[in-house]
Amino acid sequence: MTFAAFERAPDRRRTEAWLLALVVLIAVFGYAYTGLSMTGRLPGGLAGFAVSMLFVALVPHLVLRRFAPRADPLILPLATLLTGIGLILLHRLDITYAQTPRLKIAEAASGQLVWTVIGVAVCIAILLVLRDHRILQRYIYLTMAVALVLLMAPAFFGADMYGAKRWILLGPLSLQPGEFVKIMISVFFAGYLTVNRDALALAGRRVMGVQLPPGRQLGPIFTIWAISLLVLIFERDLGTSLIFFGVFVIMLYMATDRASWVLCGLLMATVGAAVVGSLEPHVHGRVTAWLDPMRAFTKEGRAEGMSDQLGQAMFSFGSGGIGGSGLGQGHPELIGFAGNSDFILTTVGEELGLAGVMAVLMLYVLLAQRGLRVGLTARDPFGKLLAVGLAGALLLQVFVVSGGVTGLIPLTGKALPFLAKGGSSLVANWVMVALLLRISDHAQRRREPEGAGQDRPRRGRRGRRAA
Repeated sequence: MTFAAFERAPDRRRTEAWLLALVVLIAVFGYAYTGLSMTGRLPGGLAGFAVSMLFVALVPHLVLRRFAPRADPLILPLATLLTGIGLILLHRLDITYAQTPRLKIAEAASGQLVWTVIGVAVCIAILLVLRDHRILQRYIYLTMAVALVLLMAPAFFGADMYGAKRWILLGPLSLQPGEFVKIMISVFFAGYLTVNRDALALAGRRVMGVQLPPGRQLGPIFTIWAISLLVLIFERDLGTSLIFFGVFVIMLYMATDRASWVLCGLLMATVGAAVVGSLEPHVHGRVTAWLDPMRAFTKEGRAEGMSDQLGQAMFSFGSGGIGGSGLGQGHPELIGFAGNSDFILTTVGEELGLAGVMAVLMLYVLLAQRGLRVGLTARDPFGKLLAVGLAGALLLQVFVVSGGVTGLIPLTGKALPFLAKGGSSLVANWVMVALLLRISDHAQRRREPEGAGQDRPRRGRRGRRAA
């Protein structure tokens, strides 16, 4: 093995360590600045927050040094930075909600910090237990069976909250199964498409210049389409339905390299959303609010019971301008109870401006790009498809949430990954981080010995010629 191969792994972890140190400084400074800006004094829990962020950064880094030394050096810092920004925003919102008793919104930052530690602990456990991601390929049908049970469980046992049935109440806690389903279906699709991609890549009839897949191979996409529609109808969960179907289409295109699958998927998604949106009252109401968000401020809109959240979000983004009003200087209480969930991006837009929104979105893009890069460097088809599926699920969730609060698409009610309040979402996202780190470490382990092995025969031939 060459000297460069020996140095590559330490260099990755050294880069990661410096980035994590910068992330911890940014998070602690932001937390302290928020308290000073809004109350004139340092937050009482600053020391505990600093220790927690140090744990979130240091412990996974040490585990990676020992058990995954060749893992991608940017995934962990990006995930940690997004988590830290989310904790800062929730702390900022808690201060405002405490000063606005009429909203009756409980404190979220301390609970989110606990879920952050739990999520990181789960990430560490996966890295310690799962030494080879290809083991997951043996249990794809069991994984999909569990995913379907979790996906349909809210329809029968879920609580109807905020117009959707995506939560299962477990005593004082609530669980969103859809956050874990997106990972499970990525595992299943990766295993299924690895085995069946040749059949799915077959060419069918040409219609209007587009080569469509064979009719008998359209069965899988019709099945997934039907399941996503059932979720949309019975649970009124537009976000989970879009992510579920979108991940399958992305991975199907990655496996077959056929654009016709993407075209079929877009057409089916459009038709399904249009039909359900016109028939299901809750989804129809969200479409109506999207088409005319300012109607909620009129007498007719108030008489119809329309929510003014989307209209308030438009005002927040507009008042933020380019640079924002400053952290802690906005009015997120006007959004109401959803300010610390999917509408948390409006706080960024109002107080950090367009620059802050673009910075947050670029962090998501960078994290997804590293996931896609892991997929491109992976040598085994299962790892390649799984990494692309996980990165695609992250991008789709960011799109449906940010697109909803900015008025690009109807609201979906999903949590913004890493930033928004929600233990299920946070733990599921850290599971995704663990899988991407494991796949990237395995990919680099297979790449480096191959390059080193190619050097030895050349040295041998030169030695024989010299002799």
